[in-house]
Amino acid sequence: MKKNLSKILALVLVVCMTACLFVGCKKSNSKSEEAESTTPLVVGYSPFNEKFSPFFSETAYDQDVWGMTQISLLNSDRRGTIIMNGIEGETINYNGTDYKYTGPADCKITENADGTVTYDFKLRDDLKFSDGEKVTIDDVIFSMYVLCDPTYDGNSSLFALPIQGLTEYRSGIESLQSLILKAGPDGADPNATEEETKFFWETFNTTGVAYAKSIIDYCLENYADYGAVDAASSAALWGFEIPEGGTESDLWDAIIAKYGYDMTGIDGEKATDSMSAMLATALGDKAGTYQKGIQTGDSAANISGIQKIDDYNLRVVLTEVDATAIYQLGVAIAPLHYYGDKAQYDYANNKFGFPKGDLSIVKSKTTQPMGAGPYKFIKFENGVVNFESNANYYKGKPKTKYVNFQQCLTDDDKLNGVVTGTIDITDPSFSQDKVKAITEANKGKGITGDVITTSTVDNLGYGYLGISAKAVNVGGELASEASKNLRKAFATVFSVYRELTVESYYGERASVINYPISNTSWAAPQTTDDGYKVAFSVDVNGNDIYTSDMTAEQKYDAALQAALGFFEAAGYTVQNGKLTAAPDGAKLEYEVLIPADGNGDHPSFMMCSEASKALEKIGMKLIVTDLANSSELWTSIEADQADMWCAAWGASVDPDMYQIYYSDVANGGAQPGGSNYMYDIADPELDRLIVDARKSLDQAYRKTMYKACLDLIVDWAVEVPVYQRQNAIIFSTERLDMKTVTPDITTFYGWNQEIENIRTK
Repeated sequence: MKKNLSKILALVLVVCMTACLFVGCKKSNSKSEEAESTTPLVVGYSPFNEKFSPFFSETAYDQDVWGMTQISLLNSDRRGTIIMNGIEGETINYNGTDYKYTGPADCKITENADGTVTYDFKLRDDLKFSDGEKVTIDDVIFSMYVLCDPTYDGNSSLFALPIQGLTEYRSGIESLQSLILKAGPDGADPNATEEETKFFWETFNTTGVAYAKSIIDYCLENYADYGAVDAASSAALWGFEIPEGGTESDLWDAIIAKYGYDMTGIDGEKATDSMSAMLATALGDKAGTYQKGIQTGDSAANISGIQKIDDYNLRVVLTEVDATAIYQLGVAIAPLHYYGDKAQYDYANNKFGFPKGDLSIVKSKTTQPMGAGPYKFIKFENGVVNFESNANYYKGKPKTKYVNFQQCLTDDDKLNGVVTGTIDITDPSFSQDKVKAITEANKGKGITGDVITTSTVDNLGYGYLGISAKAVNVGGELASEASKNLRKAFATVFSVYRELTVESYYGERASVINYPISNTSWAAPQTTDDGYKVAFSVDVNGNDIYTSDMTAEQKYDAALQAALGFFEAAGYTVQNGKLTAAPDGAKLEYEVLIPADGNGDHPSFMMCSEASKALEKIGMKLIVTDLANSSELWTSIEADQADMWCAAWGASVDPDMYQIYYSDVANGGAQPGGSNYMYDIADPELDRLIVDARKSLDQAYRKTMYKACLDLIVDWAVEVPVYQRQNAIIFSTERLDMKTVTPDITTFYGWNQEIENIRTK
């Protein structure tokens, strides 16, 4: 995926995976000490990027590598709820079993009369890093200051929290690279020498042409069937116009013409590596010079809201309530003496382990993680990450001495590795073919048997069908009742075929959902809740469309008649049960884009096809366009050329809806949520509810607010919730002592959360 949506989803995925790494808890037990197993535990993984840093990793796979070596300030339970009393531990029931969760710290939250919120952390005093050094609150402070540095460019968003004094600390400092880019190629920033400026622009432009070439090469390799035969046609498919016979230099010029020297925009065009990553590589040993922060104005010497009480106690003060803060504050506790410089740490004199604005010492350890986690990183070689058990781990030395993360190129490699006995644990896509292959390996005994044991959990996300309010409306009035009725007409027909499409594609491995939120969330409405409704199951007059005794065919007919009512209410002319004319701004033909590999391979493809056939009966043409490459979908959405589309959202532990649905309508849409450009919702009441929910720590209150949000989103009819699918982790029944594997694995509590207990046979 090439642009903003992919970046947002990637970010969401990073937040979710980091949250999962917070939860290194275990079931209490009184097992006697057993001899350490020296047979390596082998885990099959997708390819690594070798950014094994708790600060700068980008993929979930790289995060799992550093997660083996780290502990986080806070842990969470199987439902994703933060454990606030980690030192003594908390016993919480899940699925009929009591589990005790412990962690490195306790946390107490206090809402103050002046509107501020204090988070008081107490750290255990017996923690050690794998090299024997003690863990203290200075390591926590160092980690927080790295994540809040003005030049920090990783995926953490700790710096976005309303921590007291954080804005003042980050202001007045910019990287030299940023300053040179702001000055432009014809200008000169006084902080850079003539030589530095010349070298930067030469490298920047050379790298930019190479960056453009990477896009063209990607198109030629992947879009040949869509007309990519040279640079010009490739650029056109990517959304840029260059002359016939043009080259990568012309495409680079076009990218600069669009974005200027805004690296965020330029990076959004990546086909493989980002421009920033390519530039850092091209700058070589001079990259640190250009990434170093330059003081350009007033800047506070410290973050007043990060307050050291003593060696094991820390207070963090927020200027206002932020319900998501607890997940961000549970940082990985990286060792100051390894990632920083102890000689440069003096809390009382505003020194925090590295020069402010210069993270080069931290970045130098990106490929070699170290911490207080259950395992020590040994090496990454020939596609294998090697770990050895950490005798200093606070929950006890792991029962298996060696762990190898084995890089697998394909899903088939993962499954075949378990079948043949070369891999012990992995996560193949849980398709019908994989279910069949697992069952065959177990000699027909199902997905759990003598060869393979399968654990399934709900995916942290859900599948949906999106409808653009900007493209599907009446008279250009996106929020009018007529426009909503038009979208509800389509949504009603799509919805009635959801059960058919989900059952056909996933079988028992997915279920239909009725609200645009993952079932994994505590905020997801339950069938027993007051006001729960099946999505788009009432007609234009608010009456139920279906009865309990209807057959499937009767439901399809009823949905079509209800849709006709919505179309008529939207202003369509209806004669003899058919649409004959559209109101101003609406059409009798729309298109739904679905990235189904060009052969219908998508969970929502049957739903779209059946809806198209049904709508044709009443005079509405719905074109189902099956895209062979999903990047075309995002290009179309960003260009406002998509009426409707099928995709899936990733989710986070906290159900905050700001990113997707907030419109900032009160300020003319000046700061909308990052993905609302897809739907173009502009609803002041929805904005208010989203903000109110963010500013409360009361989960019951927040759930009420989010239910009201979901009802408004459904009323806008810009999103049809379709399915909640399952993911699978498979284990080698033959090679593992399955009694030692993490019980009751959930979306928020993976197999690796109790890795210290797992034994190979």
